Amino acid sequence: MHFRSRQRREEPEINLIPLIDVLLVILIFLMITTTYSRYTELQIQLPTADAEKAQQRPGEIVVSVSAKGVYSINKQVMDQQDVTSLAQRLREVAGPADGQPPVLIVNADAQATHQSVINVMEAARLAGLPRLTFATQSSQAR
Repeated sequence: MHFRSRQRREEPEINLIPLIDVLLVILIFLMITTTYSRYTELQIQLPTADAEKAQQRPGEIVVSVSAKGVYSINKQVMDQQDVTSLAQRLREVAGPADGQPPVLIVNADAQATHQSVINVMEAARLAGLPRLTFATQSSQAR
């Protein structure tokens, strides 16, 4: 005796509606959190110049700062490390103030203290040298 009726088994089906809901929420989240680089950058066209190179370069004073805080001006090591003596030596090297003041180039070691570099900047201000730049090396040179 067979009491069970022959019922057809239903095929299992995947309900796609919850999957679509989750994907829509993820899509909206990604659209909101994405930064668009074309809106954040400035569209700048730099000016062009057809000028010749300057015939006369301004004078340069190279100040080097070692990792231990030792100063050298134009490859001459200084004995004293205070700001006033550094400013006095910069005045001597700069010479008379006729024409343009020389450019002060600071070569500081990567391990030099911040205070050592600030001392050079303060000495340049005291010596009346307003033109200051820092020398760096590119990461490809290593």
